[in-house]
Amino acid sequence: MTDRGMLGLDALVDVLKAAGEPTRMRLLALLAASDLTVTDLTEILGQSQPRISRHLKLLAEVALIDRYQEGAWAYFRLRHEGGRVALIRELLAAAAADDAILARDAARLATLKRARAEKAQAYFSRNAAEWDELRRLHVAEGDVEAALKAMVGDEPVDSLLDLGTGTGRILQLLEGIYRRGIGVDASRDMLAVARSNLDRAGITKASIRHGDIFNLPLDGQSFDLVTIHQVLHYLNEPEAAIAEAARMLVPGGRLVIIDFAPHGLEYLRDEHAHARLGFSHQMMSEWLQKANLSLEKTTDLAPEGAEEGKLTVTIWLARDQRAANDAVIDRPRQRLQVGGI
Repeated sequence: MTDRGMLGLDALVDVLKAAGEPTRMRLLALLAASDLTVTDLTEILGQSQPRISRHLKLLAEVALIDRYQEGAWAYFRLRHEGGRVALIRELLAAAAADDAILARDAARLATLKRARAEKAQAYFSRNAAEWDELRRLHVAEGDVEAALKAMVGDEPVDSLLDLGTGTGRILQLLEGIYRRGIGVDASRDMLAVARSNLDRAGITKASIRHGDIFNLPLDGQSFDLVTIHQVLHYLNEPEAAIAEAARMLVPGGRLVIIDFAPHGLEYLRDEHAHARLGFSHQMMSEWLQKANLSLEKTTDLAPEGAEEGKLTVTIWLARDQRAANDAVIDRPRQRLQVGGI
């Protein structure tokens, strides 16, 4: 039995009443596997939009699903945590693997994901040449990722937030250490790429959200680890983005920034929309300090032989200082177990 805490009688009855209807149980199974719109669910279940919306409203009222807006679209997903959701996951796990209705829903969901993947790949292909050109300017991506993983470590964390998530690569790279993850990006095309990549990797504990890095659609003090990977050099006000990232951290939480060291490749401004030509250690340290973060580690990854015209990638790791001021924060150990929700 999952360690999910105990539910009072009223709450238990509410959950069972909400789940105890065939369409709503099918919806819960689908939303446990992917973030989906009403249109997606209508297509998969073959039911009318008003009926699907009515069922979703009932599930939301008993705190089983989350709804978030992305432009004109509203996405739904099974909530990550809570005793009610833990009970639903147990009920879903008890479903027969060969149930014809659930199997058909799963097959239709797989078809929908393939269509998403094809659309995302088309966008990715259109921009691949530009991204490949940028990659050739610095050390191999594998070296950057290895250094990032070494700096973050393998200690489990409860929650990860990846800002400017792009392809969702960080959510995949650090999948082994977080219990729940969220990737935020301003580009809806990139969100499609990220969702497709998470689908392909079978990662259901992470979700993708549309949002402004300067005004995030999330509650503050909610994440143990926040990452900003190759994003700040596109921003006119990177300091403001760092301050907003710091607002997301729990006391003692960590912020990791991966970006370029100062360089003189002016053509990147015009040809690749870089607003900043890298960041010095002093500048980054000052910004982090203003955001009430203490810089703990820095790693420079320079190209071999410090080749002219190539870029050095820097990784900065900073920590929220409130833990030092508030003594040791004793968070429940069960929240730090990766894998169970």
